[in-house]
Amino acid sequence: MIFVTVGSQKFQFNRLLEEIDRLVEEHKIGADEVFAQIGYSTYQPRLYRFQKFLNKEEFLEKIEACTIIITHGGTGSIINGVKRGKKVIGIPRMMEYGEHVDNHQFEIIEQFANSNMIYSIVDIKELEEALVTVTNLSFRKYESNTENIINILNEYLLKEVN
Repeated sequence: MIFVTVGSQKFQFNRLLEEIDRLVEEHKIGADEVFAQIGYSTYQPRLYRFQKFLNKEEFLEKIEACTIIITHGGTGSIINGVKRGKKVIGIPRMMEYGEHVDNHQFEIIEQFANSNMIYSIVDIKELEEALVTVTNLSFRKYESNTENIINILNEYLLKEVN
């Protein structure tokens, strides 16, 4: 399954949803292969299943069930997919299309792509090719740094106490 998520901020990401409909209509992907969380988008998909919002459990269930995640440049969506070893295609929301207040998602997606954790595209028309390309790619596994940070803090606090 392909899980499409556009986040929960009060901005639309219509051009992504429209492109998915085009790919389904042209039989590039099957309608039964796609589920989208469309958030505040005003475009409602015609040819695939969707829901405006998912609660946390539903969101994580969709991530577990999918093989590919197509997402905006939200760190939560990206990290949830990467942590679970999913193939992630990141597409930044763009200010010029009224999809966000600025273009910061370019930097977020670029960092993840440069770290070989996700595949990124900017031009929505590259999505069809990206879906083919990503299936043959291997990505770097997510490694949590939490334990290392806790150890550093513990060492620091122990020095302060002694």
